[in-house]
Amino acid sequence: MNIKGSLPLLILHVLSSQPHHGYEIAKQINLQSGGLLDFRGGTLYPTLHTLEQEGLIESYTQEENGRLRRYYQLREAGRTALLHEREEWSGFVRAVNQILEGGASI
Repeated sequence: MNIKGSLPLLILHVLSSQPHHGYEIAKQINLQSGGLLDFRGGTLYPTLHTLEQEGLIESYTQEENGRLRRYYQLREAGRTALLHEREEWSGFVRAVNQILEGGASI
């Protein structure tokens, strides 16, 4: 399951603890969601590039086991965006739950 618009929020959250390379980010999202969320490279890397272009994350290369890997880390603007995105997501979840629980009617 991949809910549209959730990937940037999830990436920022994963990077809030420490830098990770792309595969680690996808793996963390999958693990922490109990396997329900599975973002592939074709979705993950364009989102990482967009977040970097927006100045929310930055990347650097580092050698690991004899090969270069691109790591991503959160910038201060990314921390601010993460707080904002969490608030928006919480509001979205509350609204959907209210509808599903019959609290709102048309």
